[in-house]
Amino acid sequence: MNSKETDMNRITSFTVDHDLLTEGIYVSRIDGDITTYDMRTRVPNSGDFMDTTTAHTVEHMFATFVRNSEIKDDVIYFGPMGCRTGFYLLVRNADNAKILEITKKILADIIAYDGEVFGNTKKECGNYLDLDLEKAKQECRRYLKALEAEQTFEYKA
Repeated sequence: MNSKETDMNRITSFTVDHDLLTEGIYVSRIDGDITTYDMRTRVPNSGDFMDTTTAHTVEHMFATFVRNSEIKDDVIYFGPMGCRTGFYLLVRNADNAKILEITKKILADIIAYDGEVFGNTKKECGNYLDLDLEKAKQECRRYLKALEAEQTFEYKA
């Protein structure tokens, strides 16, 4: 470790014990009125990771649906984790129960959706050929099933 690394503060997500995480939704952090949700669709370090096409397509679909939902004015960001085990959702003035309800509804909407992937053209997306609605639907089915279990929104210690 060099001297620059020892002077750096660890970011919050690196302090979470990923050996204890399962699929679910967690409050990762709260910064003022902004809550960051860790939407964990896969068990970390299990060898079962999302492929980039799946992550990319879920991002297009979920981001569009959530930005058209009743919390649209409070959504800051939705996007995939680099480790390919889930997504982050940043919301202003969040209510956990409401976020869970909306997340389940959006997952069901994606599963039922029968049309073109949102933002699927060269003009709209920097990698528009890397989209697959069926893969996104499979991921959403998987995650929706995981969310049927009781969610505490808290990381295990």
